[in-house]
Amino acid sequence: MSAEAKVKELGIDLSHPAGPVANYVPAVTVGKLVYLSGKGPNLPEGGQVTGKAGSERSVDEAYEAARLCGIQLLAALREHVGSLDNVKRVVKLLGMVNSAPDFGDQPKVINGCSDLLVSIFGEDGKHARSAVGMGALPNQITVEIEMIVELK
Repeated sequence: MSAEAKVKELGIDLSHPAGPVANYVPAVTVGKLVYLSGKGPNLPEGGQVTGKAGSERSVDEAYEAARLCGIQLLAALREHVGSLDNVKRVVKLLGMVNSAPDFGDQPKVINGCSDLLVSIFGEDGKHARSAVGMGALPNQITVEIEMIVELK
């Protein structure tokens, strides 16, 4: 099944990619690689998921926030390349988690995005990844994720 068909089957809405909030672009293509700027956990009804994982947000809530980041990344990617069917594979994620000082489950949180990508791209969605804790993120969002993909 194509990536676009899988997005439709899963009922994921990619029609509202968030624009840049500062002086940068959402995506840059170099050769066959697309570098996507960091995306936050935008809620469908507006606003964003905020709060520190481990104190204000549970692992499950932060996981869902990471999934929302993945949806934003896919929306920006589709807008940039025209169709997710133009993607050969997901190469790398950098997941940043707004973490309480003693929180150590950043990898479980970023699985929210990783699991989404594998559900859409299958084996081609498996990627290299870093999942790190941060003392703060812009506007106190819970998660921010960057992505690199390879085009066909």
